[in-house]
Amino acid sequence: MIGSIDCMHWQWKNCPTVWQGDYGNRKRQKSIILEAVAGFDTWVWHAFFGVIGSQNDLNVLSQSPVFNDVLRGEAPNITYEINNTIYQNGYYLADGIYPRWTTFVKTIPHP
Repeated sequence: MIGSIDCMHWQWKNCPTVWQGDYGNRKRQKSIILEAVAGFDTWVWHAFFGVIGSQNDLNVLSQSPVFNDVLRGEAPNITYEINNTIYQNGYYLADGIYPRWTTFVKTIPHP
């Protein structure tokens, strides 16, 4: 596992008046969104703040540089085996809103 990826909204109490139309969330509050990836040792190694007009994780994902290294072919070489099948690509633990990409493994909603 490369890391666990998710987004969170922080309410922005003192959002400048000029920006209030850009930073509203679905609850009509002013907020700034943070995308973070944390490794198994809980160190956050990727943080992406302040996407204008973001309402959910997918909007942030489309603008995030988190996969730039993968697109350049510079992703880390990770080899692991599950049920006698060898995999060459790392994966991120994600919640249900993320797309069905091979790089995301969804959590179990009701274990």
